[in-house]
Amino acid sequence: MSRFETQDDQNHPVETTPDFTRMIDRAMSRRQFMVASSVAGLGAFVAAAGVTSGAMKAVASETISGKSTSKKMGFKAVPASTADRIIVPEGYRSQVLVSWGDPLFADAPAFDASGNAHSETQLRQFGDNNDGMSLFPLADDRALLAINNEYTNYEYLFSHQGKLMTADDVKKAQAAHGVSVLEIKRTDGSWQLVQNSRYNRRITANTPMEITGPVSGHPLVQTEMDPEGKVALGTFNNCANGETPWGTYLTCEENFNGYFGTEQSDFVQSADQKRYGIGARDAGYQWHRFDSRFDLARHPQEPHRFGWVVEIDPMDPTSTPKKRTALGRFKHENAALTVNADGHVVVYLGDDQRGEHLYKFVSKGKIDKTNPGANRDLLEQGTLYVARFDSQSDQLNGQGEWLELTHGKNGLTQANGFADQAEVLTFARRAATQVGATTMDRPEWVAVHPSGKSVCCTLTNNKHRGTKGNQPLDGVNPRAKNHYGQIVRWHPSGGDHRSATFDWDLYLLAGNPVVHPDGLYGGSDHINADNMFNSPDGLGFDAEGRLWIQTDGKYSNQGDFAGMGNNQMLCSDPETGEVRRFLTGPVACEITGLAFSPDYRTLFVGVQHPGEELSPSHFPAGGDSKPRSSVMVITRDDGGVIGA
Repeated sequence: MSRFETQDDQNHPVETTPDFTRMIDRAMSRRQFMVASSVAGLGAFVAAAGVTSGAMKAVASETISGKSTSKKMGFKAVPASTADRIIVPEGYRSQVLVSWGDPLFADAPAFDASGNAHSETQLRQFGDNNDGMSLFPLADDRALLAINNEYTNYEYLFSHQGKLMTADDVKKAQAAHGVSVLEIKRTDGSWQLVQNSRYNRRITANTPMEITGPVSGHPLVQTEMDPEGKVALGTFNNCANGETPWGTYLTCEENFNGYFGTEQSDFVQSADQKRYGIGARDAGYQWHRFDSRFDLARHPQEPHRFGWVVEIDPMDPTSTPKKRTALGRFKHENAALTVNADGHVVVYLGDDQRGEHLYKFVSKGKIDKTNPGANRDLLEQGTLYVARFDSQSDQLNGQGEWLELTHGKNGLTQANGFADQAEVLTFARRAATQVGATTMDRPEWVAVHPSGKSVCCTLTNNKHRGTKGNQPLDGVNPRAKNHYGQIVRWHPSGGDHRSATFDWDLYLLAGNPVVHPDGLYGGSDHINADNMFNSPDGLGFDAEGRLWIQTDGKYSNQGDFAGMGNNQMLCSDPETGEVRRFLTGPVACEITGLAFSPDYRTLFVGVQHPGEELSPSHFPAGGDSKPRSSVMVITRDDGGVIGA
């Protein structure tokens, strides 16, 4: 979400004085990276580290050499596009399932394009800016979709475009956030929303939620409205997602900082608030002006109640969502859950901000496959870890270690500012710095290969790489001012996701080989003029091991991004490394969120913020209609498996 990146940079700039933690000291001495504020690009890293661009590209594709044609991908790639529509391969079709403002209930009002509708209408309509989603089957032709509604575009939500906000406008914006749960039914091969379903539900910024785990009841989350610190109101900026084997949905709170602010002139920002981008200036939502709990000066503890993973039971519309604090507090992108061979649940988590970290949670208990109900609280207790990536100075692969974030270990002591485990989890970013974690180029979605033997994570971009003292160039983040992004892959030692160590390599470097024919900015070997892209974001494997990549990048189609067109969805075969463009989106959108039907013959894909900042889009209705975020249904004309 480029809007939040820009606002964070403006409102809460990163320190220009290097914060040389033990991690940075160790990295600099080991790799001898001579990185200074004058670093201008790739050449500085190549010269300092003694790496040739050819050697680096070879490492990036060490297991995917050659130009072999994938046997996993049977579709013809689509070209880049700047059209205001969805384009899919020959033999495929797309249709709209649901769009922002569509009524989820038979008696709910229809979408009002005027922007003047009352907040009550949005409470019973599909939320805005859909993102991550999961499908929960009910029968062969019936299912539930749980879908994140990340944020709102005031330029479309209100007729005044956010310039004349009222208390009801804030309530409307809060109602457009959160999660939408809806039933869908397939009739004659076509999936449709079931408006009168008892499962349909809106979860918003004001829905009561239980705070569970080590932070529950702690003074850090006690407020005037909740003195016990056990019930938070709402969830918002829900980015990506996860799901559990026991049938619940995991929604992840990302840029929660942008909703807090204050008009109090003598407000003083704390160091922890600054680390999370929380300050007097919000991201333009203006909630603090009309809802006092978002006023930092009045309720400084309220932000501690956000930035968590929330577990929701989609099968029970009366259930109370649970904030799982054992998984740590940061800008969560998604929650990739896998069941380890020994029965422990492992969840991989990215913190989506430049120079932040990659995490892993291991449950204390083990899964009981015979009794799903007994697993309902497996995410309440466990151990959180953060990753350190090591590499030789001339390599784009190496080893890594998971560093435990437990109070009393690895310097997480009261002497170093951590009074107890609740503080370690609430200020997980500070804890990660303390133990020496590697700063990353915006870790976003994580996906576990269906074999369980490898895991991938998108590192979207990072303009601060190589220019900020705490973000030096290294093997896993090798490009200065990285505006293309990459995908890192790791293999847990011994195939054990609980292992403290792993081997890693860069599976893919996005780039533009036309603009940059030499060097890493051209991308890795399998990136070419026909499949190039920037800013990989959404990520997921299907049952056959195809890796699906979604982008949230620059769509100017100029300069460094010439020839890339609108944001898109690609497919890659990990066995050959081949990448093909599968789908292109409309003007100024992000392609995000993916879910498959159980037979893998239907793909659900999200189109977020078409026409953002008043760009010329009228998707999906066309004509002169207001652009609306939508969930699309992708199928094959012959009814076959998607991608095959």
